[in-house]
Amino acid sequence: MTALPEGIEPEVPVPGYPNTWTHTPAQPLLPRPAGRTEMAGPVRLHRKLVPGAVNLAEATPGRPAIGQLMQIGGRILDEAGRPVAGAVVELWQANAAGRYAHANDGSAAPLDPNFTGHGRALTDEDGRYAFTTIKPGAYAVPVQETWWRPPHLHFSVHGPSCLSRLVTQMYFPGEPLNALDRILNAIPDGAARSRMIARFLPPPSVGDFFLGFTHDIVLRGRHATPEA
Repeated sequence: MTALPEGIEPEVPVPGYPNTWTHTPAQPLLPRPAGRTEMAGPVRLHRKLVPGAVNLAEATPGRPAIGQLMQIGGRILDEAGRPVAGAVVELWQANAAGRYAHANDGSAAPLDPNFTGHGRALTDEDGRYAFTTIKPGAYAVPVQETWWRPPHLHFSVHGPSCLSRLVTQMYFPGEPLNALDRILNAIPDGAARSRMIARFLPPPSVGDFFLGFTHDIVLRGRHATPEA
């Protein structure tokens, strides 16, 4: 696997974000050729990572989550711009108050009992995925010199095997906190950063009840979506 072009990969560790210090290798990675096991399987990951949880806003009928309803969709593409069919796309996010439904999130912001904040979809033949959810809130990073993360979504895209995985984040256009986010701005190249920001869809294309955004994810090449 070839390295990404310069400026697309984030510069880590990120100052003021302790997890990037503890999770970033201090030494260069050692190349290890993929063996027969890695090359041959597992395949058809959607049988193990079962898709279908695409409505995060009302995971249980009649029990809607609190927040601004929105639809997010797009395409998963390879470096030549071709659609990647059968990719498993996972999404996780904070709730409308900026808190994750996870034991490690000790924020004072309220939890939403009707919002788990995670879903999974399978791309169709055109590489398309789609979720219905709520717009996440911003939240403060619990460090000595506090800074705020803007509203964002986390995406994990699995290819044909468990070794083919991209973990990235998606941001919303026009958010003032985008310019201050240390994770987004760890991407040196401005054009690469812009590929992490979704495009707003006009109301006629999504209806009267939802905000609409579209976001394509490119897996490799000059126009790759940065990891995050």
